[in-house]
Amino acid sequence: MIANVQVLLFLALSLVLLGIELWALVDAARRPAGAFAYGGKRTKKFWVLLTAAGALVGFIAIPPPLGLGILGTFTMFIAVVPAGVYLADVRPAVSGYGGGRRRPPSQGGGW
Repeated sequence: MIANVQVLLFLALSLVLLGIELWALVDAARRPAGAFAYGGKRTKKFWVLLTAAGALVGFIAIPPPLGLGILGTFTMFIAVVPAGVYLADVRPAVSGYGGGRRRPPSQGGGW
């Protein structure tokens, strides 16, 4: 019984990590290439390939009964590192680039 609960918790953890990796991949792919140069970061191609590799490794490392668990369990923790770096460091730097809705300056006083 406890073993089954542990397997399900570990499976849930691996799916959460895969979700983070996919979030970073989709976000990196949606940003314009100029945003990365504007933010002083590596190129868009670099971050898309790095987060895609992390998502692929995370997908392959999903343990059974849902996945194959080929690469072992520790690799899924290593695979989330590029996604974490992207989301914590690169994403805030590139999010200020162009686009986005900006509020027009208010006319007159606020009172």
